[in-house]
Amino acid sequence: MYFRSMELSPLTAISPVDGRYQKTTRPLAAYFSEYALMQYRTLIEIEYFIALAEWPLPQLKGKLSAGHKSQLRSIYLNFNESDAQRIKTIEQTTNHDVKAIEYFIKEKIQLSGLDAWSEFIHFGLTSQDINNTAIPLSLKDAMLQVMIPHVHQIIDKLNQLAKEWKNVPMLARTHGQPASPTKLGKEIQVFCERLNIQLDSLQSIPYAAKFGGATGNFNAHRVAYPKIDWVDFANRFLSDMGLTRSQHTTQIEHYDQLAALFDASKRINTILIDLSRDMWQYISMDYFKQQLKKGEVGSSAMPHKVNPIDFENAEGNLGIANALFEHLSAKLPVSRLQRDLTDSTVLRNIGVPYAHMLIAINSIQKGLNKIILNDSALKEDLDNNWAVVAEAIQTILRREGYPKPYEALKELTRTNKKITAKKISLFINKLKVSAKVKAELKKITPHNYTGVY
Repeated sequence: MYFRSMELSPLTAISPVDGRYQKTTRPLAAYFSEYALMQYRTLIEIEYFIALAEWPLPQLKGKLSAGHKSQLRSIYLNFNESDAQRIKTIEQTTNHDVKAIEYFIKEKIQLSGLDAWSEFIHFGLTSQDINNTAIPLSLKDAMLQVMIPHVHQIIDKLNQLAKEWKNVPMLARTHGQPASPTKLGKEIQVFCERLNIQLDSLQSIPYAAKFGGATGNFNAHRVAYPKIDWVDFANRFLSDMGLTRSQHTTQIEHYDQLAALFDASKRINTILIDLSRDMWQYISMDYFKQQLKKGEVGSSAMPHKVNPIDFENAEGNLGIANALFEHLSAKLPVSRLQRDLTDSTVLRNIGVPYAHMLIAINSIQKGLNKIILNDSALKEDLDNNWAVVAEAIQTILRREGYPKPYEALKELTRTNKKITAKKISLFINKLKVSAKVKAELKKITPHNYTGVY
């Protein structure tokens, strides 16, 4: 069947990242779009030119006034779609995206009275000096401005729920079977702690960049200006950008720190998958109800259904994100000899897993805001599982030197018959222990045997 071609819009986009979920992922466009890459490349080229003048190179000494610097910086600060389109037009001739940036800037500085020094734009550099600086800088900004704050929002919500449910007893399940009771708040706090640890790990990873000429040795810089300490220059330049310079590279950054960042992001996502599955399970167990929204339906056929779609959506998107992070962290550090081009197309996709991650975080936030604690279901589950106090009873009997207490409780509880409060009480009555110990044992219930948290 033939369909006519369509203009790109959220309805016609191939990827749901730019289609169905475009409203959610829109904040990332400022860091990961083609437009954003052009703007960040322009920033690096201009700041490098200014840095050369401030070092200074003899030919540029005293040439840039404060006004000139302001004019130059306005090129990237006021960057717009017309500028981006002009770069694409130049690229049609150059067939090289970074060279198009260089020519675009040279066009612009003709208006600043600096045309005589335009050849110091991109002086001594290769395209990867720009790419491997612009991309980590844009990624750093995206993490600081969008991703990390959104993870913090999840942690803040979980902390709120953990405090709210701090004293709510809940039947635990290990291997899917009833186990020693816990507190609902503590179970939520587990995820807060895990996320905080991995977020700290992520934030400790430096944003590494490559800046050293065609094959990383400053060949062109050194031959032109042999007396300048170019390593010191580059280290300072990238430090001023908020980046860490990799000291020994080929033509490209080796991406080891970038891989570490993706692996750290993947670990955060894995924890969020675990959270999503647990919340899904608690909803299916009726521990949580979900707030109803007028007009919504849970099934096209079954009117009664209220599905845990937010946590399901999150799990699916987190899985996609992690699959992409896995490829990025495994592929990017591998390059043939001094460089091949496989990293170029891969780097253009680093925004995609973060977009899926952002979609998932948004869904989790929605899901957490919709759940309502169903106290009666938790209490009923505890009342129906008195066998879980067996651990407590046999532990106290061990303390009292009672012979083979584990075996005695095993015989009582490993049966197909339901263990009730009455059966536990009768068992305690038959024990050959003091009345004081019996009284102590009878105080234990599934509702209060919850440990220290």
